[in-house]
Amino acid sequence: MKAIIIGSGISGICAAIRLKSKGFDVEIYEKNDGPGGKLNTFYLDKFRFDAGPSLFTMPHLVDELFELFELNPRDYFNYKKKKIHCKYFWDDGTKFIAYSDKNKFLNEIKDKFNIEEDVVNRYLKKARIKYDLTEKIFLKKSLHKLSSFLNIDTIKALFSLNIFQINKTLNEVNSNELKNKYLVQIFNRYATYNGSSPYRTPGMMTLIQHLENHFGTYIPEGGMYEITNSIFKLAKKIGVKFYFKSNVDEIILENDTVKNIKVNNEIIQSDIIVTNADVNFTYEKLLKQKYKHKSLKNESSSSALIFYWAMKKSYDQLDLHNIFFSSNYKEEFDSIFEKKEIYADPTIYVNISSKDVLTDAPPNCENWFVMINSPYNLEQNWDSQIKITKKQVIAKLEKILGKKIEENIIKEKVYSPIDLELNTNSFNGSLYGSSSNNIMSSFMRHPNFSNKIKNLFFCGGSVHPGGGIPLAILSSKIVSDLIEIR
Repeated sequence: MKAIIIGSGISGICAAIRLKSKGFDVEIYEKNDGPGGKLNTFYLDKFRFDAGPSLFTMPHLVDELFELFELNPRDYFNYKKKKIHCKYFWDDGTKFIAYSDKNKFLNEIKDKFNIEEDVVNRYLKKARIKYDLTEKIFLKKSLHKLSSFLNIDTIKALFSLNIFQINKTLNEVNSNELKNKYLVQIFNRYATYNGSSPYRTPGMMTLIQHLENHFGTYIPEGGMYEITNSIFKLAKKIGVKFYFKSNVDEIILENDTVKNIKVNNEIIQSDIIVTNADVNFTYEKLLKQKYKHKSLKNESSSSALIFYWAMKKSYDQLDLHNIFFSSNYKEEFDSIFEKKEIYADPTIYVNISSKDVLTDAPPNCENWFVMINSPYNLEQNWDSQIKITKKQVIAKLEKILGKKIEENIIKEKVYSPIDLELNTNSFNGSLYGSSSNNIMSSFMRHPNFSNKIKNLFFCGGSVHPGGGIPLAILSSKIVSDLIEIR
């Protein structure tokens, strides 16, 4: 049996590897000249940057792919655990270090915010229970198959519905349980991991932080692109065929069954098609709007405006992950989702991979990945927005750090929601497909298969279970399992 994967994002490559392990002949068609999708890399002179996801957690999901073929993952892919998850900064001078060691983390909370350990422990325990109850049915299985619900795990979850706090927003849960504005803002931030607002996404999303605080954060040797590079090498080693600069024009059907794809006007047959392309793009461009799915009406997730800065100076007060918070978080998210504008005092995320990957920048220099949450693309005046936001970002960073920023930028690349849309076919330039801004939105993401089209499957961040590296990889496993049980 032959399977074709459309798109070589990490989910598409992972799906190819899993299908190859089941005996399929697998081909991947990619419009760009190399693999990775959003998880890619580029250089500004001697400065290397990861373009896309910058947070790595649950590395065992990558290891599993090598183990399918009885290969030692450490021969192909290596990483180290971070001792510091993130450093947080506020305009009023408050600073907080989120340590990976739980005791140090709790002590830091007590020292900085005067919150006792038992308060935080109760919160973390609830989040862990939510994760444990939902992992097997939400993260590792299709929500759209009856068989996923006919088991003891589902029964346990149903009898524990009250703990999910779905009738409260994430902010309401955090405010009620943590009772400290700084700590609330830290834990509200996890709504952005799926491109949502903490003031709208349901309280069950406290489980997102569990992926980071329980499983830890990691940095691959060589940087984030090594995730793409390692699984790409594995896929080639086991016989997956890659075709780059091969833009898929259409998925061709016969009697509501996938039959062929059209690539550069060439017809290519396949028994199975898995699309790693954005789900909206798949329906509108590849299926030629012959079918629609109700999930396409979901609100798009947020996007991002990114400045890549080659810095001729190092900043000792920063680590790999750094957050500079807005002074009014609620107004920031209202601006993003209601006004569809970047807020005047945006939260700034600064990722510096050269802190751990020393070859990513020359000595005494740093590679700054500076990201601001933004609305998705609705044809805003991005040229004007970029100029305004850059000034605001530099002013905020210089104020909080007490250091010069602008004069130390020697090279720059800017990446807007328009670039994201053009380069990755992401609908409206959204980062995570649809948002999770209401109670049911997480359950209303597009399924990993089609009810109307036989032998068509979907993986990647725009479908179930969601965006981000761990969930994208899990979507490929769900697809593989669905194909196995066809």
